[in-house]
Amino acid sequence: MMHPATIRPATEGTRVAVVGDLYRYLATGDETGGAYATMDATVPPGGGPPPHVHSREEESFFVLEGEITFRLEDETIVAGPNTFVNIPIGALHSFKNESDQPARMLLTVAPAGLEKMFLDVGKVLTSPDEQPQPPTEEEIRKLLAVAPSYGVEIRLPH
Repeated sequence: MMHPATIRPATEGTRVAVVGDLYRYLATGDETGGAYATMDATVPPGGGPPPHVHSREEESFFVLEGEITFRLEDETIVAGPNTFVNIPIGALHSFKNESDQPARMLLTVAPAGLEKMFLDVGKVLTSPDEQPQPPTEEEIRKLLAVAPSYGVEIRLPH
């Protein structure tokens, strides 16, 4: 059965703060029959997740604004606007905004599901003016506790 089309105007979509970054949901698994989820990610200076591995989904990024430094296994890629990066299942990776300006990118996971982890770990922002705050120790502990149930292994630096 075909699912309905999703149209998401610029001012709409659930906004979730996850350990300091902001994700606006453009398409969720519930809207794509589980095929994929796409988010508009805003990563503040210094933001981005620790090194991790996905066992369930491919993850792709398309940088819209600013600059993101990706680490993929032993490789470092500094990605500016219009750069596309796809991370295969099982690859150790991370990304970080090492600049002094916010960065934005489209983030897609296929199949969908990771967006539900963000809801479990993060905080839904209800006001358009509300912005994510730097991650607290409690938020990081929650991420470490919840991630394995979504097939994500986080590898904190020693």
